[in-house]
Amino acid sequence: MVRKIMHWVRSVVGVVRARADSGMTTSEYAVGTIAACAFAAVLYKVVTSPAVMAQLQSLLKGALDAKF
Repeated sequence: MVRKIMHWVRSVVGVVRARADSGMTTSEYAVGTIAACAFAAVLYKVVTSPAVMAQLQSLLKGALDAKF
């Protein structure tokens, strides 16, 4: 699985390097920034939802109460 991911990353890097453009335009930066902010907002809502919080608390409680 890790090898597949590394192969994919290398192929993406190769495509990016092969592009004739030397950088992004202002509009590409704007769209990328908006997309990143939207993703962060959705991720925040998911992580702070009651169901996910309960699972995280249960996971941490189990890890802290583990017997060695």
